[in-house]
Amino acid sequence: MKIADLMQAPVRAIAPDVAVAEVVETLADLHVSALPVVDTAGRMIGIVSSTDVLTAEAEADDESAREILLEESTARDIMTAQPFTIAPDADVREAARQMLYADVHRLFVVQDDSLVGVISTTDIVRAVATGQI
Repeated sequence: MKIADLMQAPVRAIAPDVAVAEVVETLADLHVSALPVVDTAGRMIGIVSSTDVLTAEAEADDESAREILLEESTARDIMTAQPFTIAPDADVREAARQMLYADVHRLFVVQDDSLVGVISTTDIVRAVATGQI
């Protein structure tokens, strides 16, 4: 089975200059734990996750520093660059292997430098549980 058969699309992405406060709001509104960060050409340049936000907040010394983080820092400031990606025509087993070895819960699906979807461990488990795989 191919990634394209299981991936979720379209994927909501954010710009690198979005304030961390907006990142938090978007994560909560969409009920997701990570968002891809894309440049103006639509190329994926990173990923910002709830873990990235929590880590940045933990490093803030006081309430004032947290406020500055939320209002003045951007997705680019806290994102993880060079996220794990996979092609839509790759086999689902390859995605599972990559997630296992990289200890991640999702891979963003990229074709010709464009973000086209996302596949998560939940998508793969659902396919196994329903007999698709």
